[in-house]
Amino acid sequence: MANAAVHARVRDDIVRLVHRGLPVPDFSRAVGDALGRAVPAEGTCLMTIDPATMLPTAEFVENGLPAAELLRLVEIEVREPDFNKWVQLSRADRPAASLSEVTAGDLDRSLRQREIRGPGGFADELRVVLAGGKATWGALTVFREANRPHFSAAEVRFASSLAGLIADGLRRGLLLDAARAGDADTGLLILDTDDGVQMSNQAAQRWLDELGTGDRAGAELPLVVPAVARQARALCDAPPTAVRAPAELRPARARARTRSGQWLIVRGSLMGDGPDSPVAVMLEAARPAEMAPLMADAYGFTDTERRVTELVAQGLSTRQIADRLQVSSYTVQDHLKSIFAKSGTGSRGDLVAQLFFDHYAAPLTLGTATPP
Repeated sequence: MANAAVHARVRDDIVRLVHRGLPVPDFSRAVGDALGRAVPAEGTCLMTIDPATMLPTAEFVENGLPAAELLRLVEIEVREPDFNKWVQLSRADRPAASLSEVTAGDLDRSLRQREIRGPGGFADELRVVLAGGKATWGALTVFREANRPHFSAAEVRFASSLAGLIADGLRRGLLLDAARAGDADTGLLILDTDDGVQMSNQAAQRWLDELGTGDRAGAELPLVVPAVARQARALCDAPPTAVRAPAELRPARARARTRSGQWLIVRGSLMGDGPDSPVAVMLEAARPAEMAPLMADAYGFTDTERRVTELVAQGLSTRQIADRLQVSSYTVQDHLKSIFAKSGTGSRGDLVAQLFFDHYAAPLTLGTATPP
């Protein structure tokens, strides 16, 4: 019960960090501090990753290895065989794993452990891949020094359960940076406490025009924008409790459909500590994988069909999906036939190219109540 209380508090704290609009270096340090209360470690390293190539683009290290050793780790990662490589974890059914787990306690079976980590005074490591939709945005490593206990299975499970949250916070930081740098596709609004627009970029204005206000009298913004902003404030204002179910802290994120049928992901993050702090609202075109849950609800997919659909949207092959679900390829094909029949599509290509971008828009909105 004590562990459950600690886990609940840590999860709550990370939810709040995700919605604080922190720069990536500050977010990395804060996440490491929070996670360390439930999964003690002597150091952390959060890397941002290019989703297209899976190559690291920046690192934020606390009590880690010097730069030269880190470069050698990258070389091993991209050129030589080893355990728990980031590409492997991104394709695994669980986004986290410890080195002690996959080496059955014999850490020196790992090349990076023998050559770099062990001589540097480090022992077990816990790696967590940070992915959202089909894209991997970063990677988190927490590590223990020599003569410290290995990470337990419970610690690995808890870190794994936080992977999506931490990925969301990292993505928000990267989106904020992109919007400030003038990225043509990332909309950024800064709202005051009364939801007035303090600042916006051109992409945000374009998305706002696309969303519209639904002819609501006196409305200056699409309803989803102030709704997400107020949820961000509520998350950061919520008092910590001894134990809280994870579902009670709902993220400040929503999917919204434009008048032309395109879907957006709208995210809100508080830009300060106090209740009068402004809120950054980011608008980004939704990717197919981010729409999979809505599509699954619209067509009445079973839980397994929902999971298969999400994996198809992430670009996995039938064999990879079978490995993830620990079933045969024939079983996956049977699920796909049922998905095609329910959605009115004829192939995986139709499912992604037509269903996500064309046919799902009307079914998803049928029966939706008009906001008062």
